[in-house]
Amino acid sequence: MTTFLLITRNYMKIKKSDRKLFMMLALFEPFFYFLGESFGLTYVSATVCSVLISTIPVFAAIGARLIFKEKLKAINYAGIVTSFIGVLVFIFNTDGSISLNIKGLGLLTLAVLSAVGYNLTLSRLVGTYSPVYIVNVQNLLGAILFLPLFLIFDFKHFISTPFTFDMFRPIIELSIFASCGAFILFAYSVRNMGITKANVFSNCIPVFTAIFSFFLIGDKLTVQNITGMAIVIAGILMSQMNGKNQNIDEALALTGKTA
Repeated sequence: MTTFLLITRNYMKIKKSDRKLFMMLALFEPFFYFLGESFGLTYVSATVCSVLISTIPVFAAIGARLIFKEKLKAINYAGIVTSFIGVLVFIFNTDGSISLNIKGLGLLTLAVLSAVGYNLTLSRLVGTYSPVYIVNVQNLLGAILFLPLFLIFDFKHFISTPFTFDMFRPIIELSIFASCGAFILFAYSVRNMGITKANVFSNCIPVFTAIFSFFLIGDKLTVQNITGMAIVIAGILMSQMNGKNQNIDEALALTGKTA
């Protein structure tokens, strides 16, 4: 992305007043968000993770209401309630026991709250900087933030582990397709399609995650899972119906889409 911005001469100078915002952006996402999501995935299935992560727009709507005084309509509040009902349907077993590990829940909650913070911070920047530039800066700062943790906790393991392409390929795929490609393509889709239509596609992430998890890694897909996912997605769609202005919408559109 840096090379692309330099070649196209779209590399911008960050205003002094925005430096703190960019640092907050990188702290929220990718740093805290990916710590919560990645470690959370070690305790819960990819399907459960995707459904919980898909509640980010709901919490972002609440944050926008509290901080930016964005007014929500009755259908938006109904959507928030509906989404929580869907999550409960998804994670509770028929006997009333929960199918979600507490550690996983805590880590994924960190990811959701971090995404909301990212969301609200991003809304302060999207009017001044291009989506590609914002993603580029947040990834560069994120790499710097992750470096000390890598050196302290993983460096010895890294140098002692034989390198194979098959082991490194998932990291390449995540960096190119998720951390860069998904953000950029989605941002340009918002620009060309409009925020509402683009968000409809992004809210289908849990559905496709469940389907691919079923076929690729053997996650179980039950009628209860499908019902819960449908309720969550319906609630999210309801929560975003004509309830926020363009600035907040644009921030929501770029939030957590690497999940």
